[in-house]
Amino acid sequence: MKSTRKGLRDDDLYKDTYQRLTCTDCEKVLKTTTDSNTVFDLRTCPECGTQYKDLP
Repeated sequence: MKSTRKGLRDDDLYKDTYQRLTCTDCEKVLKTTTDSNTVFDLRTCPECGTQYKDLP
């Protein structure tokens, strides 16, 4: 599982005009899941299911 920063650098993700993280393959906005037991948030593409860690 990559971080969102690495996904942006590898061109797997991009930011749209409203600065939302978007999957390059599916062109869908990533959904955020917050878990209180982990340090990071989990970002998931609703279309392909690819997951990224989002460190605050």
